[in-house]
Amino acid sequence: MAFFGCEDKSDPPRMSVERYVTLLKAGNYDHRELPDFNSKDIPKLLSYRNETEIISDYPINAISSAWFPECSLGMYILWTIESIRARSIGSEFLIGTFPSQNPFVKNRNNLEYLDQTTQLQQDVADSYFEWWESNKNKDFKEFDKIDPLADTEYRWH
Repeated sequence: MAFFGCEDKSDPPRMSVERYVTLLKAGNYDHRELPDFNSKDIPKLLSYRNETEIISDYPINAISSAWFPECSLGMYILWTIESIRARSIGSEFLIGTFPSQNPFVKNRNNLEYLDQTTQLQQDVADSYFEWWESNKNKDFKEFDKIDPLADTEYRWH
């Protein structure tokens, strides 16, 4: 939607996964929301789940009081996949297209922040990959309510 010749950056943009990743890597993703992806985009998104490249210019949930200046590309992509799932089920934690306050996981039981290590990212990535691989031949509505992190000690912040 345009307003007096300006692009409305608050609506979820439509773009390819490849374009999204390119923009994130270059620090040029300038929308206020995550892209309008759906379950058909999950396999392509999952191909970036192990990316450890650090990005520092990415959209964040405006209601969060926490600020994290950096995030690994892989963790941000996993959060993007969670956005697809959260929007599909109408999650109570959804704010705009953001599935939680930040693209970081916390301890599920005591809610303490965890160091965002490569191993933590790998654990989260493995959970999402297993969730997808176990269900990909089903209709998305048959498994979108299954939290990929349910059997872990993690939850999104």
